Amino acid sequence: MASCVPAGGAAATLQNLECIVERLFNYIIPFAGMAAFVVLIAGGFQYLTAGGDPKKVQQAQGVITGAIIGIIVTLAVYLIFRLLGLITGLDLLRFEIPG
Repeated sequence: MASCVPAGGAAATLQNLECIVERLFNYIIPFAGMAAFVVLIAGGFQYLTAGGDPKKVQQAQGVITGAIIGIIVTLAVYLIFRLLGLITGLDLLRFEIPG
């Protein structure tokens, strides 16, 4: 992998794409998990403050369900990438342009 620190005055190359994609992989999955957790907390707060109103309770339950699905999907994507990496021997969370 090429260095992610550009040389002084160097023009952008295709190798810089490696750095961008690798950084995205490193930040998107944890960010998605944290965002889903924050939505879960917000849904719990909505549920607690619903005051027994059936519409608000149903809406809060929908938010909580969506957040749980988001956490499960995020975790599943990460685990599938890791499992495929173990099976194939490739690090699928690392983007590298050959050459």
